[in-house]
Amino acid sequence: MSAPERIPPRSVTTAELLAKGELKVRGRIREASNAVLYCSVSYEGRDVFCVYKPVAGERPLWDFPDGTLAQREVAAYEVSEATGWGLVPTTVLRDGPYGEGMCQLWVEASPEDDGAGLLALVDDEEPAEGWKAIGFAEVGEGRTALLVHADDTRLRRLAVLDAVINNADRKGGHLLPTGEGRLYGIDHGVTFNADNKLRTLLWGWAGEPLTPEAVDVLASLRDGLASGAPLATRLAELITTAEIDATRDRVEAMLVSGKHPEPSGEWPAIPWPPV
Repeated sequence: MSAPERIPPRSVTTAELLAKGELKVRGRIREASNAVLYCSVSYEGRDVFCVYKPVAGERPLWDFPDGTLAQREVAAYEVSEATGWGLVPTTVLRDGPYGEGMCQLWVEASPEDDGAGLLALVDDEEPAEGWKAIGFAEVGEGRTALLVHADDTRLRRLAVLDAVINNADRKGGHLLPTGEGRLYGIDHGVTFNADNKLRTLLWGWAGEPLTPEAVDVLASLRDGLASGAPLATRLAELITTAEIDATRDRVEAMLVSGKHPEPSGEWPAIPWPPV
């Protein structure tokens, strides 16, 4: 008699781990304006650290009256995944010790970089080669300096994603470069507003032609956002119909123009402080 076939154990995905695992609070990140808890999560022999942001700890925002910060964080992750760029750490909506909230995989930024190689203040009128100008900033005692960001493919992809999700708060502290060369963006609670609220440090490509890669990604997003398509169906569980329609419009506008968007002039274009 032959030996019974051995079935290898099923691999647990990161999303499953975050959604179904046992969540234990280890501490609180006190610099955040809303409740942000540092946690561990365990499921079927796998353990990771994560960030848990309970809805109960959110401060209401007058200009984001619908839904929750947690839902918009998950929606940003879903759009990021649809691009294929993987710019947002795995993020799920789940119940936790303090009720429903967003749970996101903890990403350890590279201590050697920690964003320092992506943003800089320089005493020049124009950016050096390999850098893009954001704008001039007051640095004290009547001095101004030029705020610049790296001309980096990872940042350029993130600029496209931010334009799609209408990110109102892309600061330097929300950029997490890793030792493996990856770059993640975090803190997407103020996104998807139906009004134009794009506020970011990544204006260096404003008005410039989109890369062929970005055009292909936007075309794929347009298909994914069509009524009844998987991405649109998933987003309908997280944000309003008006917000989904506005997201479609932003994608279409970039495809028609073929360019990175420029500041509208109707809203402060750069978050301050920029970190």
